[in-house]
Amino acid sequence: MTYLSQEAERPKRIGSVPGHLVINRGREEGNSRLYHDYFSDNPTYGANLFRRRFRMHRSLFLRIVEAVREHDNFFVQKMDGVGKLGLSTLQKVTSAFRMLAYGTSADSTDEYVRIGESTAIVCLKRFCRAIVEVYGDEYLRTPNVDDVASNGKIVQQHAAWAGQYSGRHGGPTIILEAVASYDLWIWHAYFGLPGSNNDINVLQSSNLFDNLSQCIAPPAHYTIQGKNYDVGYYLADGIYPKWPTLVQTISNSDDKKKQYFAMMQEACRKDVERAFGVLQSRFAIIKGPARFWDKRTLHDIMTACIIMHNMIVEDERDEQEDVVISTPQSIPNAENMEITETERFQRFLARHKRLKNKEAHFALRNALIEHLWERHGNEAM
Repeated sequence: MTYLSQEAERPKRIGSVPGHLVINRGREEGNSRLYHDYFSDNPTYGANLFRRRFRMHRSLFLRIVEAVREHDNFFVQKMDGVGKLGLSTLQKVTSAFRMLAYGTSADSTDEYVRIGESTAIVCLKRFCRAIVEVYGDEYLRTPNVDDVASNGKIVQQHAAWAGQYSGRHGGPTIILEAVASYDLWIWHAYFGLPGSNNDINVLQSSNLFDNLSQCIAPPAHYTIQGKNYDVGYYLADGIYPKWPTLVQTISNSDDKKKQYFAMMQEACRKDVERAFGVLQSRFAIIKGPARFWDKRTLHDIMTACIIMHNMIVEDERDEQEDVVISTPQSIPNAENMEITETERFQRFLARHKRLKNKEAHFALRNALIEHLWERHGNEAM
């Protein structure tokens, strides 16, 4: 006896389902209206309104549209079965983008874009996947040598994201671990850890310090109180472990130096909260409950939003600001390729131990306290 798979048993989709209402949406008219409203030489809505509704300048949006169309044939406008033009690239991308920017349902895009609910969902999923595949390596990378040199501070924080994993309050949550710099650029994002989450177990599962432990991270050279350092540090709150790569605030201290350090540390640590706030304001889909339960889709949506956020930061950065975002550069590995696996493993353990040296953590924090007080203590008097 021959058994057919579920795919083989399922009838192929060859048109409208008998009994279902066929809606003549007027795709051509919808595409014409969309083009004249925003993309013609003399659009109905000018540059300011475009920036407000699409979260970015038109030139950047069109650059994304072209890249997505070139990457995925799904976004190329085609003829349907009766010889009529189907949905345009602009209609498909605009539908996906409206859902990301406004956090609306797929059905709500139909009235303006003229696109069905199921098609709008497909557009969103494929758009986010295309963004990740086309721009992920460039706009969601770890800092290279130039990046480290141009950024004097990087901040770490965690934020909650609705999803399918159970959190400590019983509701579905996904934890987002993000690293952001003062110019709102998000350098690192880790999310999707199942189970009960907090700052500690997310940090332990994250790949944030992998490059450091493997000795392939770019060096961050600086001098504090006469001592030279070659490993950067992240600003964090008090729940994090006492690692020399994490500098925490100090609570409830009567010492003026420590009070001033805590004030400055917490002020800088607000950068990542500000970056995530801007991310949420640009892409409202992040604010509310997740509309999809598939882990891959949630990952693509969040990653695509972060990538486009970074693209907007780069596009709108003040030219006078002394910040350079350069193309990724390879970091030479200092390891001798001829060493044995045992020796390589021993070096890894030594670096890993160094990253978790508690005494080095307090030594760095005390040096920073004295350094800040010497340079800016008169401001706190």
